Amino acid sequence: NLFKLLKQWYQRRVRGMPKVKKVKKTPAVPAYNATKSAKKTSNPLIEKRAKNFSIGGDIQPKRDLRRFVRWPKYVRLQRQKKTLYQRLKVPPSVNQFTQTLDKQTATNLFKLLKKYKPETAAEKKDRLKSMADAGKTEAGKKPTVVKFGLNHVTALVEKKKAQLVVIAHDVDPIELVVWMPALCRKMNIPYCIVKGKARLGQVVHKKTAAVLAITSVKAEDKNALNNLVSSVTTNYNDRFEEIRKTWGGGL
Repeated sequence: NLFKLLKQWYQRRVRGMPKVKKVKKTPAVPAYNATKSAKKTSNPLIEKRAKNFSIGGDIQPKRDLRRFVRWPKYVRLQRQKKTLYQRLKVPPSVNQFTQTLDKQTATNLFKLLKKYKPETAAEKKDRLKSMADAGKTEAGKKPTVVKFGLNHVTALVEKKKAQLVVIAHDVDPIELVVWMPALCRKMNIPYCIVKGKARLGQVVHKKTAAVLAITSVKAEDKNALNNLVSSVTTNYNDRFEEIRKTWGGGL
């Protein structure tokens, strides 16, 4: 039989071949690591027991439950408002309040504003007391300070007494200041939009402030004010037509 003959021939050939020795590969020695080399010694007196997280069992581990928190109403409203501003088409008059002043210019602006903070109630009380002790009746020259209050600033803009108007970007309701950039543009007064109303409020010792105005500064700060005015004019007043046509939202 041909199959048997082939099988015998193959077996003879395999027997005649020299056997190859298998060499065992030894793994490379890992770099010395003090933490790994130190074996954990378990206390034989303490029994290892798996935790049971069922009802009445072990205390559950802490998890991030912020997704399931019932947040206060003001938090929910501000989140919904942000989503709506992203989804809906926002008209240019409202959308302009998203274009705030850059960080470097805003820092320089607030440095200047802090130099002209109005006096606090305690400072005013001390000043009047010292005047009474000295027997003075006249207050003297008015101090140079930042002006605040929506009606006051509006009157200053209409009389062209304001040199720079600063508007907060997050005034609520927005209708309180939505017309202010157009008024400043009409009266040819430099204006800018900054973040945010609480930061403006700190300048004038209030919780929040919608608008601030600079009417005059000292001689040493005129150069800083001129630099701010030129930067603000380029970014806002000169771009008014472009800003007036730019819609927002609709993502």
